[in-house]
Amino acid sequence: MKILAIDLGKFKSVFLDYVTGGGDQEFGKVETSPQAIHDLLAARVPDRLVIESGPSAGWVHDLAQTLGIAVQVANTNDERWRWRQVKRKTDRNDALKLARLSEMDCLPTVHVPCARVRQWRALIAYRHGLVDRRTGIKNNIRSIFERQGLRLPGGAKAWTGAGMADWGREAREVSVPAEQGWRYELHSELQLLAGLEKQIDEVEGKLKELSDADERVKQLRSAPFVGPRLSETVVAIIDDPHRFKNARQVGGYAGLTPRRWQSGTMDRQGHISHQGNKLLRELLVEIAWLGVRGGTWMKQVYENVRRGSDQRKKIAIVAVARRLLIRLWAMLRDGTVWKDPSPDALGTIAV
Repeated sequence: MKILAIDLGKFKSVFLDYVTGGGDQEFGKVETSPQAIHDLLAARVPDRLVIESGPSAGWVHDLAQTLGIAVQVANTNDERWRWRQVKRKTDRNDALKLARLSEMDCLPTVHVPCARVRQWRALIAYRHGLVDRRTGIKNNIRSIFERQGLRLPGGAKAWTGAGMADWGREAREVSVPAEQGWRYELHSELQLLAGLEKQIDEVEGKLKELSDADERVKQLRSAPFVGPRLSETVVAIIDDPHRFKNARQVGGYAGLTPRRWQSGTMDRQGHISHQGNKLLRELLVEIAWLGVRGGTWMKQVYENVRRGSDQRKKIAIVAVARRLLIRLWAMLRDGTVWKDPSPDALGTIAV
């Protein structure tokens, strides 16, 4: 088999033309651009292309598939891809490691969704970044008032139309004395906040268009407390539910399963792995807390795992979040809407 392994760089990439079974090896460099990569693939005609996951992996993957070339995308977060004890690491070594692991069928790979889903994921992450920026501006506005010995109303009351109109009069655009410079700073922050609010509305409108066109999102929204943000994120991140063999794989993919250390008579579990998509975990935990407080089935799972101990609250809420994700995955896999679980199905679960 002829393997072409490429260590993708920002401007230049190192490739290795590798023939399995101890055959020829040839290193080279290529510009990291669609035309250059296309010409390389067309000239080398490999049986398999192997690359690392990264910013350029998506379009390189699509390009190879268009040419009918099998593609493997290495998961660089996997333990087998760590370089902790290596004294010499080069781009050539990376390419050679890709080729050899692929030859031995030991390469840890990642799922690469289609271009539409990748763009959907990026838009979801972009919206989350905008919300974080908005939160930062709101915190800065509160800080401006606190430095003047003033306080805004707590919680969301400060950001209602009436609330902002009330304290927004303190802002001044121009002609403020030096000792009143905070008023100009407040005006600038309010301008940024208004722009972000408009941008978030536009992005959420685009996300709504994408969600409305996907029946799977509507399907997940039939679950209690599952709104547009969680449902679209689960659909976009899981993508193909049939790529997971069981519920444990789903929980592990989202980083909601505990780390495990086993050696001889020792067998203990640690904190969750935190692998996978961080935003998905955050949304699942947020909805888990809402469900627990709302007295749904999540409350029973939470209490079963907590066992009356305040020290197990975090363990219990993670267990609820994992159970919620697994049920949503099962709905996608089976093409069903939400059905409340029977009391017998909510027994104590392993954590």
